[in-house]
Amino acid sequence: MSETTDEILFELRDHCAWITLNRPEKRNALTEPMMEELNRRLWEADEDNRVRCVVLRAAGSSFSAGYDLQRYDQPVADQIENRRGRAKFDDDCWHQERSQRLRMALFDMHKPVIAQVHGHCLAGGTDLAFLCDIVICADDAVFGFPPARSQGSLPSHMWLYLAGPQWAKRLLLTGDSIRGADAATIGLVLKSVPRDNLDDEVARLAARLALIDADLLSANKRIVNIGLELMGMRTLQRMAAEMDARGHLAASRTEFNETVRTDGLKEAVRRRDAPFGESIIEL
Repeated sequence: MSETTDEILFELRDHCAWITLNRPEKRNALTEPMMEELNRRLWEADEDNRVRCVVLRAAGSSFSAGYDLQRYDQPVADQIENRRGRAKFDDDCWHQERSQRLRMALFDMHKPVIAQVHGHCLAGGTDLAFLCDIVICADDAVFGFPPARSQGSLPSHMWLYLAGPQWAKRLLLTGDSIRGADAATIGLVLKSVPRDNLDDEVARLAARLALIDADLLSANKRIVNIGLELMGMRTLQRMAAEMDARGHLAASRTEFNETVRTDGLKEAVRRRDAPFGESIIEL
């Protein structure tokens, strides 16, 4: 069974739900409607007794280039029709937490989720991939959070748990990126393989998970996740959303947004990244 819902594709095959980000012309830049639809599809797969695992992947050249900045970095009103705007600190926190609840389905759902990552997995793309239970990527995939250079902090934060404090700081304090093969070396992802082998590698793992009773998959996923929660993971996610709102008050964020409005997103990103030169870390 397969269904198409424009920017999120859903296919049920061999006891696995294959969910595909499908905005390739924008390198799968994430919008609020996409996140709402993804959340709905994830819970739909979790409820379906035919499904034993989920694969989250993407169409086109990249897993995701991040959030759609043309949508998120426009001027904001204090209030719109008696609803929260984004100008006040608490309102910004509220919106960040709302977005986070949509992403947390990947962690909270009972069935395991494999992230299949190719191309660029940046900013909001990492927010999705690193909440999955297992990340398998192409050797030449690129992971990073360049917006940490000027636009805010990370609204979702699994980097510490996956790569440890020093690598988390090395990547996030600079906004530098790391290729898939090196990401596997530091534990940021489980495994990297040549790009041509990625589909088969993920399909083999999904097939192995599909051999297991869904109740057992759930029990084993949830006990590990409870362990992460005992290490403060869920509290850290809430703090990350609030810290991002705090980061949005930085002068560099205001400058970036103003450049987007006056000179366009491409120029704003160029000015942000130009001083750093080559931004991919080599181990």
